[in-house]
Amino acid sequence: MASLDDLKKRIASVKSTQKITKAMKMVAAAKLRRAQESAEKGRPYSEKMNNVILNLSSGISDKENAPKLLSGSGNDKVHLCVVMTSDRGLCGGFNSNIIKKAKSYFSKILSEDKVIKIITVGSKGNDQLKRTYGDKIIENISFKESKNANYFDAEKVGKMVIKKFEAEEFDVCTIFFNQFKNVITQIPQAQQIIPLNVENSEGDKSEDSYEFEPDEDEILSNLLPKNISTQIFKAMLENSASEQGSRMSAMDNATRNAGEMVDKLTIEYNRSRQAAITKELIEIISGAESL
Repeated sequence: MASLDDLKKRIASVKSTQKITKAMKMVAAAKLRRAQESAEKGRPYSEKMNNVILNLSSGISDKENAPKLLSGSGNDKVHLCVVMTSDRGLCGGFNSNIIKKAKSYFSKILSEDKVIKIITVGSKGNDQLKRTYGDKIIENISFKESKNANYFDAEKVGKMVIKKFEAEEFDVCTIFFNQFKNVITQIPQAQQIIPLNVENSEGDKSEDSYEFEPDEDEILSNLLPKNISTQIFKAMLENSASEQGSRMSAMDNATRNAGEMVDKLTIEYNRSRQAAITKELIEIISGAESL
């Protein structure tokens, strides 16, 4: 049995940890509000961008000479996977869920005798993947210095992806991230961004016909690179909200667990203290009777 001093130190230590987790929960709740607003505002824009490209792609007369970002390279042998996780921990199963989704996809692609290349965005994802797929990771990008998800960081990743595609380093690109639903629920997603998956794109294709100036090909050649960065930015916003929601939930659980542990340790301390007092009384009484 632990001594009274040891129990007192453990109670003080757990209370100190409880204060930290409670503070982290409050900080995450404040950040979540902003991140959730940004994610919800970003969804209509990215969906509308996809709809515009859908309308433009339907009007292309020469399908064979369509931009490669839309039509692809003609192969699907080499897959580039952009796995987007956080740079910070203490956020529950946020990172693990994305990695689990990505690993399932990797296994499927490798079982078809295809090649995968991995770009990790966020140090936590890189730490987990390098144990198993270290030889597949070609880039590791970290935005630790950025306080919030921003378009400039997304554009940096987007330009890197497009550069590698133009250099014919891969055929298909898929991004992995968590879609924010609520504080408790974040859904891991795998979204193909190169070539644009027209069949599974979100939103409904408009039946209205438009005349474009300049022609569809020229507009698409300018719009498609922006769409890559936009979809990556949307994923970063969803990830940011999901991370804060998951951290808030994890810190809330940790705070409650710490409270329960303090209660148990306090009961154990009181019992040990009572036993020590009883023992001393018995010794005093026994000593008095022997006189």
